[in-house]
Amino acid sequence: MDAGLPRSARVRQRAEFDRVFADGRRNADPLMSLHWLRGDTPARLGLAVSRKVDPRAVGRNRIKRVLRAEFRTLRLQLPAGDYVFVLRAAARTSDGPALRAAMHSLFRRAGALPPVALPVTAADGTMPAACPPGDPPPSP
Repeated sequence: MDAGLPRSARVRQRAEFDRVFADGRRNADPLMSLHWLRGDTPARLGLAVSRKVDPRAVGRNRIKRVLRAEFRTLRLQLPAGDYVFVLRAAARTSDGPALRAAMHSLFRRAGALPPVALPVTAADGTMPAACPPGDPPPSP
């Protein structure tokens, strides 16, 4: 048992997985797909990492460990519901930061996390940059 993620925070039974797969929304990424079903209980995590992803248990467990740790940090920010990640074979060769980035991306695309605000630079817009008070405006 993972001491940092209580049993109440995990999707564990086959019936629960089947309900999420049947009734939930789905978003996909090259590394994994997310099945999300809104609910009234706090956010719960389910992981499906088959032997097709990695035939070695140590590889499958590494992937699950990384995703559980990241979910633990995000759990209080997520809306209530069940989140089931189905990993793909490309996850075998991915490192921890790539798996975490894919998880964040899927949460954002599902609307569970707010989108990342990109910094605006002067080259991004068509309007000239604002000049500080008291300075003359830039000449065209």
